[in-house]
Amino acid sequence: MLWLSPLMRPLARVQAERLRGLGIDVLLVTTDQHPESDTARDYELVLEPGFRTASTWPAALAAQRRIRKYRPDIVIAESVRDPRWIALAGRAPRIQLVHDERRDDGRRRKALARALFDKWGGRSAATVTYSNFAAIAVAARHDVVGTDVHVVPLCSDLEPALVPPFVGPEDRRDFVVAGRMNSHKNIDVVLEAWQRHVDGGNWRGDELLLIGVGPLTIRTLPAYVRWRPGSYRYADVVTTLAAAKGSVAHYRNASQSGVQMLSMQLGVMPIVSSAGGLAEYQPPGFPPVGVDDVAGLAAAFDDLADPLTATLRGGAAARHYADSYAVDHAVDGLLEVLTEVTGRTGKAQT
Repeated sequence: MLWLSPLMRPLARVQAERLRGLGIDVLLVTTDQHPESDTARDYELVLEPGFRTASTWPAALAAQRRIRKYRPDIVIAESVRDPRWIALAGRAPRIQLVHDERRDDGRRRKALARALFDKWGGRSAATVTYSNFAAIAVAARHDVVGTDVHVVPLCSDLEPALVPPFVGPEDRRDFVVAGRMNSHKNIDVVLEAWQRHVDGGNWRGDELLLIGVGPLTIRTLPAYVRWRPGSYRYADVVTTLAAAKGSVAHYRNASQSGVQMLSMQLGVMPIVSSAGGLAEYQPPGFPPVGVDDVAGLAAAFDDLADPLTATLRGGAAARHYADSYAVDHAVDGLLEVLTEVTGRTGKAQT
């Protein structure tokens, strides 16, 4: 199986290694764009994202030769945004992975490129999304219409071996907002709710930690809020995240959230909005909060401020993740699609 994933390298790795553990030969073609990128593993080809200069072409041509010799029975295309990557897929049956209902990440694509990807995506043997919300939202897209749409579980992109021990109440502290501090993070509402929590009677001296690259347009952060700007590797933040009382993924729009899955994997209850597919993933007993519901968000902070409560809810989140979204469940769902596609196209899995 050939897996093209220029942007989602850690997530593709986690799933590819599980597939390899099941005896499926996987060749992952990716780039160094993700902060978690490191030395290429033996099943990886690492390319420049766009092949834009003459110096990148020898590696691209070598990759094409290796892929042609590899002769994949099936291809997974995940967040492919450059037309020159299309040639790498060849003619094998293809599954496209769609992460979000909005496909261009806020960047306008030229009409010609959009038409090209619509046509290419529309020839996929199947489309995989990671939430019912996304499946419904993309159903009428030109690159999806005519393909079979499947929903599979989304796992965390943190390798299971790197998950630290579960943190008890004596070491629980602070709340975290992790990832890019873009407008969809709903930071204004989060900070207003945090201030209400701090001013109320349930605050336990915690800080709200904003961890990730900007843009963050707020000139002065409120009291007991700290921002750690810049990109990060999991090794730098995983112990901080695992010890948090709660993880805030209260987004204005989202089909799904890797932060939400990572939080549950680490045993931290995520605080999510009702937007998008976030509600689908949320553990029972801690429901999503309305996007503009400041009082409801402050109440969520109040509830998790008690370290014992935060620990118990974190344990429930970890169980929910293990029972429904761990990499084994994600790969089982993907395998069902692979089996269906290879059976329908008359190909045998490697």
